[in-house]
Amino acid sequence: MRRFPVRRIIGIVLAGGFVLAGAAWAQTPPAPVRRTELERLSESCSGFSFGKIMGCGESLFTEHPVHIAVGSLAPQNGFGSGGAFVWNWTPKNWRDSLNADAVATPNGSWRASVFLTAVWIRRPHISVTNAASGKKSNVYIQEQPVFHVYTETTSLNKLTYFGLGPNTTDTARSYFGMRETIAGADVIWPAFRRLNMSLLGEANTRLVDLRGSQGQSSPSIEQIYTPVTAPGLANQPAYAQFGEGIRIRPSLAHDYVNLNYSVNLKEFVSSSSSSPSFRRLNLDFQHQFLLYQTTRSIAPREGNGPDECSEDPSATARQCPPITLPKGSSRNLEGSISLGLSITESFSGGSTIPFYFQPTLGGSDINGSPSLPSYQDYRFRGPNTILFHASFEHSVYSRWPIGVVAMIDEGKIAMTHGDVDFSHLRHSYAAGLTLHAGGFPLVYLLFSWGGREGMHTIGRMDTSLLGGGVRPSYY
Repeated sequence: MRRFPVRRIIGIVLAGGFVLAGAAWAQTPPAPVRRTELERLSESCSGFSFGKIMGCGESLFTEHPVHIAVGSLAPQNGFGSGGAFVWNWTPKNWRDSLNADAVATPNGSWRASVFLTAVWIRRPHISVTNAASGKKSNVYIQEQPVFHVYTETTSLNKLTYFGLGPNTTDTARSYFGMRETIAGADVIWPAFRRLNMSLLGEANTRLVDLRGSQGQSSPSIEQIYTPVTAPGLANQPAYAQFGEGIRIRPSLAHDYVNLNYSVNLKEFVSSSSSSPSFRRLNLDFQHQFLLYQTTRSIAPREGNGPDECSEDPSATARQCPPITLPKGSSRNLEGSISLGLSITESFSGGSTIPFYFQPTLGGSDINGSPSLPSYQDYRFRGPNTILFHASFEHSVYSRWPIGVVAMIDEGKIAMTHGDVDFSHLRHSYAAGLTLHAGGFPLVYLLFSWGGREGMHTIGRMDTSLLGGGVRPSYY
C-alpha cells in the first residue's frame, strides 16, 4: 500500500484552515455582534420568573458568537463544559462558518477543536405546473454540497481494554489513557436528488499517544497486557486516513418512512514500516418509521459546525429551535420506530491492527454510540462487528420535550470475516428517558439489562453540541 508524507498532509490542512479563518475574520469584524449579544443576554436574563430563567439559559447556551459549550466526552470520562465561539459569513451562494470550542471534565479529560464549514447554496430553477396537466412540480428540499476543514485534539484519562475477540472476560479489564489529534477535511456532495444520494470523501491525519491510567479499580493496561495481546501498545505511529463512500436517504410513504443507507471504505496508511496499514469497510442500513409526520429528525445537521443549531442550511442568521414555547401553545406529539443493521469488516493483509483503532461493542463506544448497552463500555473489541438495533421512542407530554425510549440490540465481535454472521449473537435490552430541548442535544438516561454480566445505567448528552454537525470518528 502506498505511503504518504504525513507531516506534509498536516501542514497543508492546517495552512488551509488558517487561510480560510483569516479570510473570514477579515470580511466581518466580530466586535459589533459581540455588543449585540451582550444586549440580548441582558434582556433575556433580567427578572426571576420561570420563563425568564429558561430564556436566560437558552441565551447562555445558544447565543452567537460566544456561548457556553457542554457535552459528554467518551464514556467514563464525564460531562464536559467550557466555551464556544461561532462566526458566520455569507459570500455569494455560500453559507460559511467558523466554530471553535474547548471543554474539560472533572477527571481531567478535555477536547479542543476548530471547524470550518462551507455550504454551497445551489438554488435550482423552480417550475410550477398546473395540477390538471398531470405533471409534477420540482419544488422540494434539495441537499447542498458541504465542505468541512477541521482540527481536533481530545485527551481521555479513563478508557478500558478487556482484550480482543468475542470471548474475553470482564475480569480481564484494564485502564489506559489516550490523546488523539485529528486534522483533515471532508466533503458531502449530492449526486442524485430523487434518491437523496450523496458521495462522501475525507482525508485525515491521526496522531495517537497512549499512556497508562493509574489509581483505577483495575490495573493499568501495561501491567497485564503486552504489544502481542494489545497490538499498538508499544508504538503509535502517525496515520494518514482516507475515506470514500456513498449514501442514500430517500423518504417513502408520504415521508412516514425514512431510509439512511451508506457504504464507506476507509484506508489507514501508517507512517512506519514496522506498523500495519489496513482498510475498513462500513455498511450501515438504518430505517425510521414515523408515527406522526410532525416527528423531527435528531440527526446532526451537516451544514452546521458542531456548535451551531440553525435548522436551515441556507439561512444567513442564527435560527435555533426555541426551547421555551409561547404561553398557551404546545408541542406536537412525536414518535418513531427505528431498525438498523451495521456491519464492519477490516482488511489488514495479515497485519495486526492497533487495538485503539478497532471498533467496540458494549455500553457506548468511544464516539458515544450505544451498542449492547447492558455490558460495560468498550466491553468487546475486534476488527469485525455486526450489530442489529431496534428502538421505539415517543414523547410523553406536549408541553415538555420529554420522551420514553425502549431498545433491543443483538451483535457480536468477530476476529475473522467468516464469523461475521447471525449466529451466537449477544443481546441487550434497554429502557429510559430522552430529552429534546430545542437546539440542545439529545439527552438520554438508559437502564439496560439482558446480558450475562449484570445491568448497566447510561446517561449521556450528545457530543455534537446544540444538535450541530457531526465530529470526526476517533477510529
